[in-house]
Amino acid sequence: MKKYIIYIAIIGLIGFGVYKKIYIPKHTYEIIFAVKSDMDVQVNGVGNVGAKDIYKVGSIYGGKVLDLIVNEGDFINQGTVISAIDSVDLKSKIDEAVATLEKSQSDRDGLKIDKQSAIISYEYENHTFNKNKILYNQGSLAELSYKKYQMTRDIAKQKIASIESKIISFDKQIEQIKANIIGLKEKLKRYTILSPIDGYIVKKSISNYQIISPNQTILEMVDPKDIWVKTYIDTRMSGDVKIGDKAMIKLRSSDKKVEGKVVNIKPINNSVTNEREVDVAFTNLAIPFYLEEQATVAIITRKLHNIVKIPTKTLVIYKEKTGIWILDKESKAKFMPLNILAYHRKNAAIKDFDISQKILIPNPNKKSLFNGMKIIND
Repeated sequence: MKKYIIYIAIIGLIGFGVYKKIYIPKHTYEIIFAVKSDMDVQVNGVGNVGAKDIYKVGSIYGGKVLDLIVNEGDFINQGTVISAIDSVDLKSKIDEAVATLEKSQSDRDGLKIDKQSAIISYEYENHTFNKNKILYNQGSLAELSYKKYQMTRDIAKQKIASIESKIISFDKQIEQIKANIIGLKEKLKRYTILSPIDGYIVKKSISNYQIISPNQTILEMVDPKDIWVKTYIDTRMSGDVKIGDKAMIKLRSSDKKVEGKVVNIKPINNSVTNEREVDVAFTNLAIPFYLEEQATVAIITRKLHNIVKIPTKTLVIYKEKTGIWILDKESKAKFMPLNILAYHRKNAAIKDFDISQKILIPNPNKKSLFNGMKIIND
């Protein structure tokens, strides 16, 4: 008997709960009013932080990497030494070429001194020849002696020409050595790896003293001015987006929203997802930043003036139509389909609506609204 009493009590409690939740109607709902104001029309998208350009820094020469002391996350200026590749005997070759150059220059300078002496000697022999030529013409000098003076003068002249030829040869040799030194020094410079930009190191691919191949990437860098959010927007909504549109960016790691603008629209749609990539740059990039971090973007495509604005929380779908519940003159609920012009954050823009009309806010914790339901205002 006692067991039956317990069963009856449990059934009674269940029945009371069902009666309270289902059969007692919840007729009390909050009401609000629409307002007239301006509203930005926005297109929303989700994407990831990326970069316009990622600079892959490496060396055209292979070898052992020396003094790679920079780290991921470091900011370095353009021209900063990142590392150097072991040039093996290149410096020795430069030193040898410099020594050869100095010797060649010294030998050439010695020849220039010899040339001056040869010129003086020639001038003396030419003067002597001209004096004896007069005596020869007067018949006071034998022909054999005259020919001897002439030969001595000609030998002195040939010596000058020979020295000049050697000087020209040394000049060519010196220019060739100089060009070789310039080439070797330029090659040595390329063994030193410099930062191509003012930017952040986002990826380090090798370790210090590691042997690398020619053109192998050592690290990757980005320019903060090139950072943007690669946003993917449904093609049905992307038509109004244009370069220069303002936007608001919200990173996954922060509750703050930062300003941005559309700087690039990819000309190819994704045929699988039916989305278009729209790149939104930061107006003021927050430091530090993280590539591939997820972000949401709201792009403002245009501004509506003096339109009716209602909170999106009042919108419902009833019998496959989007609209709101309003309170009629008899304090009864009535569903009103709406023509939504645009959405912005927590509001929707509509037209042809009397702003004095009372709007009911649906409450999932209360009885579902239906046409003709009696409402008691809060």
